Amino acid sequence: MRLDLLVSSLVFKNLCHILISHVMLENYMARRKKVSLKDIAEKAGVSTALVSYVLNGKEKESRVGAETALKIKELAKQFNYTPNFVAKSLRSGKTFTIGLIIADIANPFFASIAREIENEAKDSGYTVIIGSSDERSDKFRDLLSVFIDRQLDGLIIVSTEGSADQIKSLQRRKIPFVLLDRYFPEIDTDFVSIDSYQASFSAAQHLLQNGFKRIGFIGYESKLFHMKERKRGVWDAMRQAGIKVSPGWTRDLKFDEVETSMYETIKSMLDDSQSIDSIIFGTYRLAINGLKAIRLLKVKIPSELAIVSYGQAESFELYECPITYLEQPLTALGKKAVEILLDRIENNKEEKIKLLMKAQLKIGESSNYSGKVKDHSILN
Repeated sequence: MRLDLLVSSLVFKNLCHILISHVMLENYMARRKKVSLKDIAEKAGVSTALVSYVLNGKEKESRVGAETALKIKELAKQFNYTPNFVAKSLRSGKTFTIGLIIADIANPFFASIAREIENEAKDSGYTVIIGSSDERSDKFRDLLSVFIDRQLDGLIIVSTEGSADQIKSLQRRKIPFVLLDRYFPEIDTDFVSIDSYQASFSAAQHLLQNGFKRIGFIGYESKLFHMKERKRGVWDAMRQAGIKVSPGWTRDLKFDEVETSMYETIKSMLDDSQSIDSIIFGTYRLAINGLKAIRLLKVKIPSELAIVSYGQAESFELYECPITYLEQPLTALGKKAVEILLDRIENNKEEKIKLLMKAQLKIGESSNYSGKVKDHSILN
């Protein structure tokens, strides 16, 4: 083949490749073109404002007809419409994102309540970024710093030991936040929590009514108010029943030593001259590790030792002896925390909301001499 023909052939092939690539790129870009509210409005034959109402879940408030709303939603789905959050943020001055700091992601209580918060926030158009402090003050500070740097609209916080100064700093900086599960009575903040004192008091009352007189309490080595209240509730119930409380009936374990120290802790409580006949565990995690230790010690529940756990778990019903526990209203806690925070973001009222909810005592066989489940739901 002549050299000039060979060159012409190669040039022609390259041009064909370029043209094909250009066409493919144009088609790809056309497919990727971001659909706007205006595009959907034109297809539906309605105003852009009406489309906005429907896609933001406000069709009922705006009295949009059901048929029109359905048509708009189907068009949005057909065109793979996604909101322009950057533009939305620029217009409103918000990121539509909130931060959630929980204490321990491995704890079913915190995992479940995080899900409730996420669902509730999503219904209001907010995304939730979740971080776990693992009950460490240094990790808590780092998470808080990251969330603040991201300029989130607000925070829902499960405090850790030694975090009071960080909470005060948030107040000074006027960053919207709500404390969840744990709060500081000396700091004027919004919070949603359980009435820990009343819950423990009622759990101890239940044991006393069933004939148990030497009630032990196992909690964390902590200065946090909620843990102190759980101990105080148990002590006060016994004192009101005329029982002299022995110091050895209460034990505080370090968070990172629960698995290694639980066996010896319960053994020493049982071997004491004033041995306990029942235990209230201050958290679900403590209860699970306590039940493992009790099994190793070959102690029979409830004839030799009655058990009540603070916090629920599906596994409690799977034990040969179903466990009595204090059920916390997870859905209500999550919903109220989000509701209060969003109201704080929108309105920033001066008056703080301080909400204590009731736990529900769920009676299993682990706290009854007879082994029969009784209806002693003290907390209503």
